[in-house]
Amino acid sequence: MSSTVTFRYIKQNPDIHTYIKNADAAVAAQGYTEHSFAHVEKVASTVEMILSTLKYPERDVELGQIAAYLHDIGNVINRVDHAQSGAVMAFRLLDNLNMPAEEICAIISAIGNHDEHTAQPLNAITAALIIGDKTDVRRSRVRNVDTVDLNDIHDRVNYAVTTSSISFTDDKKALLLELELDTEISSVMEYFEIFMERMLLCKRSAEVLGVKFRMRVNNTEVM
Repeated sequence: MSSTVTFRYIKQNPDIHTYIKNADAAVAAQGYTEHSFAHVEKVASTVEMILSTLKYPERDVELGQIAAYLHDIGNVINRVDHAQSGAVMAFRLLDNLNMPAEEICAIISAIGNHDEHTAQPLNAITAALIIGDKTDVRRSRVRNVDTVDLNDIHDRVNYAVTTSSISFTDDKKALLLELELDTEISSVMEYFEIFMERMLLCKRSAEVLGVKFRMRVNNTEVM
């Protein structure tokens, strides 16, 4: 059974917009960094880059993009277990759009396994979503750049990242996360204090994709 549910349609769906906006408002109230459209679009772009480069079928790439766009909607219910609640929400949305069960399974498995506390890179779509999500570290995720709270380690580390990119090495054998970190604001050690678990999860996810995960900070290889 083919599906007419496209990534373009999902991005334009007003109900999904409402869930994303309210989910971001919920985490903002708890002091978390930006989880709105800039984040989900960045994650979807990374997923598309990974799966397309590795020559996965076009529909698998699109399902990965849809999963990326929907992956944080569970925050509207609660930050705790938001991956699982988001997967259930996505199921209802996609089932109501008559998406085939196999495609729904691919999307909700990825969403339900993207949080580092319960994540499992079960397959290529899930692995690509995990990498896209966990490598989105950037200054613009800090909500109030003009009044950033440098006493908050999450704001401090994100604010310190002046540039960030994820791409394949020339031989396509590794994904390379490159960061420029202002060490007068935050140290490399502080970055790993809050992101080590996520970077190790990226490494496991890359292995599922048949590649390595490498990381370079201020032109120095650290993973």
